[in-house]
Amino acid sequence: MLELNGKKLILASSSPRRAQLLKLLGLDFEVIESNFDEENDAYTIPEVHVLELAHKKASKVAEDIKDGLIVGADTIVVLEDQMLGKPTNKDQAKRMLQTLSGKPHLVYTGFAIIDSASGKAVSHFEKTEVFFRELSESEIDRYVETDNPMDKAGAYGIQDQSAIFVTKVDGCFYNVVGFPVTKFYIALQAFLNMSLGINSN
Repeated sequence: MLELNGKKLILASSSPRRAQLLKLLGLDFEVIESNFDEENDAYTIPEVHVLELAHKKASKVAEDIKDGLIVGADTIVVLEDQMLGKPTNKDQAKRMLQTLSGKPHLVYTGFAIIDSASGKAVSHFEKTEVFFRELSESEIDRYVETDNPMDKAGAYGIQDQSAIFVTKVDGCFYNVVGFPVTKFYIALQAFLNMSLGINSN
């Protein structure tokens, strides 16, 4: 597993899913919620949106950390050029799921790593295509009543009951959950090597 060169690793997210996925790497880390207000930040290009918000979330936490590696992340669902974030209420969650029903869509997750001591940073994003089958109104209603859609981009979490909505995933599954584990591992390894002046080729 990765050696963090004595650095403290901080996840700037309150998402339990991201914390769970980061644990897969066997890394010790602390969670500090960024409390970054996303409402005033919207970008028309999906990859720019997730990269910018991931960096801003990490930057906000980095302001109070003298020496650490801070990780920020952001996920959105994109259907036919329409970006879907987290629903604000159950009616909106239902409308999102009705829109996604029977269609393929894209899930983008961006992440940023900031070394608060040096100010060095790196950002990457992952894109995954997800295919939904046709959903009945009753299936949508039952799922919305679980409250699971409310804290998830696109109003669904592929790791919960909405798994039965999905017929195929083209790309990184964990990216749809909210954190592209493999791409993050490779990026973190390269970032640590760069900090030490190690050529990773």
